[in-house]
Amino acid sequence: MIVDLADGTVPELEARRIKVDGGFVIPGLIDAHVHVTAYTANLGELPKQSPMYVAAQSARILKGMLQRGFTTVRDVGGADFGLARAVEEGLIEGPRILYGGKALSPSGGHGDHRGPGVDVTDETYSQVSLGRRCDGVEQVRLAARDEIRRGAHHIKIMANGGISSPTDRITSDQFSEAEIAAIVDEASMADLYVVSHTYTARSVARAVRNGVRSIEHGNLLDQETVQLMKEAGSFLTPTLSCFRALSEVGAESGFPRDRMDKIRVVLDAGIHAVEMAYRAGVPMAYGTDLIGPMHTRQLDEFKLRADVVPPLDLLRAATSTAAELVRLEKEIGQVATGFRADLVVLDANPLDKGILEDFSTHRRHVLKQGVVCN
Repeated sequence: MIVDLADGTVPELEARRIKVDGGFVIPGLIDAHVHVTAYTANLGELPKQSPMYVAAQSARILKGMLQRGFTTVRDVGGADFGLARAVEEGLIEGPRILYGGKALSPSGGHGDHRGPGVDVTDETYSQVSLGRRCDGVEQVRLAARDEIRRGAHHIKIMANGGISSPTDRITSDQFSEAEIAAIVDEASMADLYVVSHTYTARSVARAVRNGVRSIEHGNLLDQETVQLMKEAGSFLTPTLSCFRALSEVGAESGFPRDRMDKIRVVLDAGIHAVEMAYRAGVPMAYGTDLIGPMHTRQLDEFKLRADVVPPLDLLRAATSTAAELVRLEKEIGQVATGFRADLVVLDANPLDKGILEDFSTHRRHVLKQGVVCN
């Protein structure tokens, strides 16, 4: 915890001192859209792997995230209480994990990675996957309650078609409005909130009208829907880095080639959506949604938003705004007395043009809970 902030002479303490003369101290970064178990770019392969093997791969991914400066991540499909506990107890080196368990998806939706010729339906929860299938109001309530029982910090739903899923379309709405409302109701009763995978303006509007607080991606937003989000107090978490990475190295990284055409539908529209949301005053958090070997591009989101979002608000997206989104605004996201000592030391002013876009070059130290991690 940060116990004091002072100018000039610092009192003598029995503690390790870190020399940061000329440095700039900022809060530890928060990535509000990750999948730490997605070690492969072919998500359909995950259920075929040993959970122990996936956990070992996740440990490697988490360590990289922490060393890049991310001290907190919100996992929106895949991580569970065991992985979060391992980090908390120091068994795995990584950022603290705010997990939602498995994302809720209708059959044939973005969380259903069965191909059209696969009839297997006997999946078990212990199999590794980013999502779980549920259909109808009764099933979605049961699934939401089960994730809440498992300690979820939020409930993730797939309310729109996606890129990585084999049988749906980007333009397809997923879950009925009654199903979405039921999931939101269950989350609200547990004092949690709902996170929704959505691209199109129509799907975003359906989610927001039914109480979804956190909109992920939003590449195909329109002005009317942006205004609806603003009025509802919804957050947007764009993930431009995911689409850029997939378009550049997705196929060679193992992403299924038959789904590459879907990327083009959302790639160029993403920055326009960010610009609309920023101008309208919709709060935006930092998110990446990277998978497989593309996790190393986690800092690219700064570069991709920089043309339409100034440095101060870019930094806020990865700190104070993200902290508000995950409901930890009184604990993380600020350099202030009483906050957790999650800090990054840079050798240049992050508000100067180009510094955030070249974050790794200027990063000196990363501290999580006051402990130097790099």
